[in-house]
Amino acid sequence: MSREFLYTEIADGIANQIRNGILKAGDKLPSVRMLCSEHQVSMNTAKRVFLELESQSLVESKPQSGYFVSQLLSVKLPLPEVSRPSLMANNDEPDELISKVYENMGRKDLTFFSIGIPSGGLLPQAKLKKEIINATRELKDGGTEYEELQGNLKLRRMIAIRSLQWGGNLNEKDLITTNGGMNALSFCLMALGKPGDTIAIESPCYPGILQLANGLGLKVLELPTHPTTGIEIAALKKLIPKIDLCLLIPNFNSPLGSCMPDENKKEVVRILSENDIPLIEDDVYGDLYFGASRPKCCKSFDKDGSVLYCSSISKTLAPGYRVGWIAPGKYKDKILKLKLLHSTSSISIVNEAVANFLKSGRYEKHLQQLRKTLQTNYQNYVQTIAESFPEGTKTSRPQGGLSLWVEFDKNIRTTELYDLAIKQNISIAPGRMFTFQEQFENCMRLCIGLPWSEETQAKLRQIGTLAKKI
Repeated sequence: MSREFLYTEIADGIANQIRNGILKAGDKLPSVRMLCSEHQVSMNTAKRVFLELESQSLVESKPQSGYFVSQLLSVKLPLPEVSRPSLMANNDEPDELISKVYENMGRKDLTFFSIGIPSGGLLPQAKLKKEIINATRELKDGGTEYEELQGNLKLRRMIAIRSLQWGGNLNEKDLITTNGGMNALSFCLMALGKPGDTIAIESPCYPGILQLANGLGLKVLELPTHPTTGIEIAALKKLIPKIDLCLLIPNFNSPLGSCMPDENKKEVVRILSENDIPLIEDDVYGDLYFGASRPKCCKSFDKDGSVLYCSSISKTLAPGYRVGWIAPGKYKDKILKLKLLHSTSSISIVNEAVANFLKSGRYEKHLQQLRKTLQTNYQNYVQTIAESFPEGTKTSRPQGGLSLWVEFDKNIRTTELYDLAIKQNISIAPGRMFTFQEQFENCMRLCIGLPWSEETQAKLRQIGTLAKKI
């Protein structure tokens, strides 16, 4: 067993005990010498274990006393309320607010807590540049030709191999590449819905999905959603007669960060399949889990091809590369026709570069580090919010992903908070963006994908100070 493997294996074992509550905040950990003896490793390897755990904010050292489970982990603010949207289809789009928030994208003077992607500093930019150069050399005619309609074969094979982690058991013939995740969702909605149909979604829901559904003439029905476990199954059952199709983000959805338990995913697939209602599953956050293993997907329980599985690398590797895919099940022919009509081919060089990056093993190594960083960020955010935000503030408890949902007292309107924050060069995402209904006015989403620094912490504290003024 290599030294590198030993160090990560031991650190991951202790980290999992902490995350699962076996080791609790304040518990004393074995000494460096005890770790050496127990695992038969060198002093340097044992020290690296503790340095790794410290880097994840899971443990803290005390002079002359040793290592202890971090007290940060004991900070747990109350959970936000379960959403209770009207169970009538609604299309009151907060278009002006969404435009106001997103029109600032690209400004270098702003701290973007509002945009739900990992910061460029957390991405392997230099390695990706090399892969682009290599792809140009390897592809016939330098990548200037169209790909086959279904997409880059190597990329589809790598995605199929990775699906084994969540029980997908896909093969390359099951997959179609797209120009990003939203392009994948767009194809699915165009293939399955027609103007006037009703689509069921989570509430709150990612604004891009709301706008896309509205733009295609679909009526949006928002489902009651728990901040930890996702949509309420009983509500879905009750509303089945009103629904023509369903779109969910079961794993670490934006903005709540909720993750549906496997039994709930299985039940949702069963209910929808029995009623011949297709399910579009958006799994762009599934690889960003904080726990010991990747969660399963609704597609894992699909027996008749009624789940259209969509994902991309936009939230994990390279937002600007626009690489996504669909496993459309029994709707494959419909999706292929739409791709031929709307885009013909994906970008050859980029897809080849991403395929090679996945094949090399660098993607998994990158994900391991990114997941640790995001979990540490989440803990730091909650600690700072507990110290600096108004009394009574509530936060979600995501087990992965990029989003932290914050709920204030009813008197604090986050549209007003946005206007105050933008004057201080801080951008937040007000809760009203994530619904077509008059709700979440006292909520906001914060992206935890920024590099944590004194400046990031200061900006977060500043949001709390502004909220207190309101």
